[in-house]
Amino acid sequence: MEFGLQFFPDVAPEEKSGRDYFSEALRLVDLCDDYGYTHVRIVEHYFHQWGGYSPNPLIFLTAASQRTRKARLIPGAVLPVFNHPLKLAGEIGMLDAISGGRLEVGFARAFVPHEYERFGVSLDESVARFDEGLAQIARLLEEENVTETGQFHSFANVTSLPRPTQRPRPAFWTAATTTPESFDKAGRMGNGLMAIPAVGAERMPELCGRYREAWKSAGHDGNGRVMMALYLSCHEDREEARRIADAPLTGHMRSAADSAGQWTEGVASADYKGYDKLVAGLKKETFESQFAKKAIFVGTPDDIIEQIHEFDRLVGGVDLASLDVNFNSMAYEDAARSAKLFGKKVIPHFTSWRH
Repeated sequence: MEFGLQFFPDVAPEEKSGRDYFSEALRLVDLCDDYGYTHVRIVEHYFHQWGGYSPNPLIFLTAASQRTRKARLIPGAVLPVFNHPLKLAGEIGMLDAISGGRLEVGFARAFVPHEYERFGVSLDESVARFDEGLAQIARLLEEENVTETGQFHSFANVTSLPRPTQRPRPAFWTAATTTPESFDKAGRMGNGLMAIPAVGAERMPELCGRYREAWKSAGHDGNGRVMMALYLSCHEDREEARRIADAPLTGHMRSAADSAGQWTEGVASADYKGYDKLVAGLKKETFESQFAKKAIFVGTPDDIIEQIHEFDRLVGGVDLASLDVNFNSMAYEDAARSAKLFGKKVIPHFTSWRH
């Protein structure tokens, strides 16, 4: 199992400026090579404190690529629904070049109604835009002189530049929350799976099983790759670890529910079945409920080693854990202490461990 640092900015401008947030985030990235973190990941969201500081994850990852010389760079994830495939393909090729071929690309449908509304895109087009965008970006990265006639984007005889440093292109990941078809699709396409235990945790074993079955049925070698986004609070004192994480994690869940709250206010789409119930559930989430769902590793290093083994068994194997260490109002000092202690005491335990 490998471990990386995930960044999900969840701060309002009056709480912390963008300059200060990213200064702290990049100082955390500085820890990667010394403490064994193998990837850096960040989201794409807009217009709300829940993720809104990261409208373009590739910009942050470009800066991160100059602070770590070993870690992979993984947007988790870019959103084809709001981006032209020609632009995304070029930016992907550019970051792959700048990082020396360390980029892997996560893609997601997006699910926050206010983002769709502000971009003037219909929620009912999310699946079609995702499928078309992903297919067009793959062609632009793998081929030259590409012509596409699509429902949303068309172009003729285009060679995207710069060409990918990794051939035929960087590895792809598909982000999925609770929609079974998304897990199936990721497996069929041969993409890695980005899953989020913070929502739908009770279904993770079933959904990850569907992903692996779809992977094998499509004839791909191996068992797929599963990445989980999780929270971390590691401290020498168990109760202090819980105290530090309690308010920030509860606040993060409330912020998520507020950002996606339109689902509980009459918004509906066939592309997002059951999201009204999902968001209604988010409004009830707290540190305690997230801990019960195993979405956060919290406690002493020994506690967390046990929690990781238990979680790995529960979902049938995790290849990469993306750890959010500075969620919501978490102080930089607490985040850095947690990341360093985890790197010193926990990562070495898993370096030679095999499922």
